[in-house]
Amino acid sequence: MTITAHPVTDPVADHGEGPVWSDRWGLRWVDMMAGDVLQLGDDGNVRRRHVGTVAAVVRPRVNGGYVVAAERELLLADSDDLDAPLRSLGEAFGDPTIRMNEGGCDPDGRFYIGTMGYDAGPGRGSFYVAGPGGELSVVLAGTTISNGFGFSPDGRRAYYADTGVGRVDVLDYDPEAGLSGRRPFAVVDPEQGGPDGLTVDAEGGVWVALWQGGAVHRYDADGRLDAVISLPARKVTAVTFGGDNLDRLFITTSALDVDRAAQPLAGSLFTAEPGVRGLPVLPTTL
Repeated sequence: MTITAHPVTDPVADHGEGPVWSDRWGLRWVDMMAGDVLQLGDDGNVRRRHVGTVAAVVRPRVNGGYVVAAERELLLADSDDLDAPLRSLGEAFGDPTIRMNEGGCDPDGRFYIGTMGYDAGPGRGSFYVAGPGGELSVVLAGTTISNGFGFSPDGRRAYYADTGVGRVDVLDYDPEAGLSGRRPFAVVDPEQGGPDGLTVDAEGGVWVALWQGGAVHRYDADGRLDAVISLPARKVTAVTFGGDNLDRLFITTSALDVDRAAQPLAGSLFTAEPGVRGLPVLPTTL
């Protein structure tokens, strides 16, 4: 099945990433390498808040406010207001050649964040879980470009993409033991791009953005490709469900090193109607 996507905004981001929908604020995403968090208004206008050198991911907190993963630290806001004061939980690691890149939460509110080398060198990254004070513990070592992370509708399986290995993996999840049993879920042909951000729908389908692929793929719960969304931008970065009924798919794109004359909509936010609903965002207890 082929689905059509339409632009929601002009090219507002250099490197759009990490869209997330919350009933409390609507849609937010990041212009990652600009260090900005963006918010889509009801009128279609985009607000922007600068948080640092990098803004890797944003997620709501359970009791209000939000968390932003910056270059090498986690930042907390106590209010949902985009411009709320941010406080740092401290530098999580000291290597200036490594930065944070994508993440999310588990059903019990723990926050996970991946890292990668600025040079995207193989095996230089890790996938971490944050403790109550923001301290990071390694869940997966030796990752390359740690990207999409999402959970099945029953919360028992997690999906994880490392763009560097061209594969989406699945892991078992237990509230006490955490993540285990990593194994391949879907392999992406390199000619179709690399797996980037992902989200899971209410039927258990996994929607994967394809970097350099100009598309989003949906894989059913058994890992079979069953839907494709084509976009007029090659560097498709991430996806999330949103809207009042969680029935719209929002898609971010990048304009990094792109010929804007050839791809004038690169960096725009897109939307599609996939015919299935998504799952509510998992907030963090941080």
